[in-house]
Amino acid sequence: MPSRKKTRPVNVGCVKIGGGAPVVLQTMTAGRTHDIDQCIADIQRLAQAGADLVRVAVPDKRDTQALPEILAAGPVPIIADVHFHFQRALEAIEAGVHKIRLNPGNIQDRKQVNRVIAACKERGIPIRVGVNAGSVIERTDKQLRAAERKSLDQDYRVNLIRIMLKKLDEYLRIFDENDFHDVVLAAKSPDPRIVIDAYTAISKRYDYPLHLGVTHAGPPETGRIRSIAALGTLLAGGIGDTIRISYAADPIHEVEDGKELLCCLGLRRRTGPELIACPTCGRLEVDLFKLVDDVRRKLADEITHPIKVAVMGCVVNGPGECEGADVAIFAGKGKGIIYVRGEKKQTVPESEMLEALLQECRAFAAKIEHDERNP
Repeated sequence: MPSRKKTRPVNVGCVKIGGGAPVVLQTMTAGRTHDIDQCIADIQRLAQAGADLVRVAVPDKRDTQALPEILAAGPVPIIADVHFHFQRALEAIEAGVHKIRLNPGNIQDRKQVNRVIAACKERGIPIRVGVNAGSVIERTDKQLRAAERKSLDQDYRVNLIRIMLKKLDEYLRIFDENDFHDVVLAAKSPDPRIVIDAYTAISKRYDYPLHLGVTHAGPPETGRIRSIAALGTLLAGGIGDTIRISYAADPIHEVEDGKELLCCLGLRRRTGPELIACPTCGRLEVDLFKLVDDVRRKLADEITHPIKVAVMGCVVNGPGECEGADVAIFAGKGKGIIYVRGEKKQTVPESEMLEALLQECRAFAAKIEHDERNP
């Protein structure tokens, strides 16, 4: 992959975004922030799953009033999501939040925006500034809105991205005039092509760190394709400092898929097992799909070390994939052959394949742990 573009660093609590730091994974709670116990539980669950930052909505004063207790219990830095009400931003800053997500276009009074910037500057709190394709369309001329309704052709995308960049320029001028530069930029759309082109253009124009995301991506079944198409392309091209994969679902799925994306691209060290398996094929001679599902669930419950596990049932690719994994099984004709680092360890009947494979995984994980403790 190309080397990552080095952007200026921004510190969000103990987490650095940009400046050559690892790509940061974030998500957002789905519940009410003023429900303090549930909000803290959600943040802890998301952090345990691998989120580096968690964002919370603060539409009401009771939400910002809950922040001190939430911040005290939070295992990761917390971002306050502010729209329309500048006072919520000031209250969140006073509470000690680690970052503000702000859309200057949603706050009409320039003096109010300046007050938020001044408060963040005084406390050393960064601000994420974004443009959204939907809100840009809402505020632009009838011709662009008509083109949007008609089709998403190339001319439309070019014009929309041009307007998004113009709007971002207007926002950044406000921050420049306030001599405030702890800024993270975002430019989102439900269309992966617009996301790719917009961020590519922004990356060429600015050295601010970029927060990548596809907005309104939908449920995981379709949203992960839409999100990975855009984010994977950008990250593989060296663009992006922090990501959120957004789903209309439990945000734990955002964290799980975001981690997997970063691990696949070599942008994050894998901390748990990696499972590879055969695709659908008429050469399979055992119920491989059930075996794969059973192995996946057992690995998630029992193994916390980064081991590569292969479950194969095809004579074409199976032996080679087994040799390339830490622990593997080649299943067929009522039996399974277990491999460890390419060495054939044992042959077991089909009824014993799952437990035999898991035993070797446990032993391999134990060896990793021993080696880590005794370097």
